Amino acid sequence: MANTYHQVYIQVVFAVKYRKAVLEKEWRETVFGVIGNLINETGCKTIIVNGVEDHVHCFLGLKPTVSISELMKSVKAKSSKYINENKLLLDRFEWQEGYGVFSYSKSHVDSVYKYVANQEQHHHKQTFKEEYLAILDKYEVPFDERYIFGEME
Repeated sequence: MANTYHQVYIQVVFAVKYRKAVLEKEWRETVFGVIGNLINETGCKTIIVNGVEDHVHCFLGLKPTVSISELMKSVKAKSSKYINENKLLLDRFEWQEGYGVFSYSKSHVDSVYKYVANQEQHHHKQTFKEEYLAILDKYEVPFDERYIFGEME
């Protein structure tokens, strides 16, 4: 779009359904690469995708013509399809419904990148639930804890 300039950085965080720890280290990086490519296919720019066995962080430059909800709907559907079609798990794979999305200024890009890159070390000290609630608190996002995490079956 002519004369449209943008600089929109967002971090999206989403979990495996029921926060099951099923994203195996052996193939996790491949799936994160698939997610990054899916983001890029929309015209957005992947900065980094990383996570641990039960959740993913995507840090990206958002194209202003792309809706975050449509982006996440596509990324989650196509990445779960990839996991299932490639039989990376014995059981059917699903992402948990919903996600957290947080915006950043250019001055935060390096620190957010490092935070996402160091997920494995970070989660030796803090669970995903603790991390997620801390992020919501830090950014003063109102929430009802009953609806943040799906209950285990």
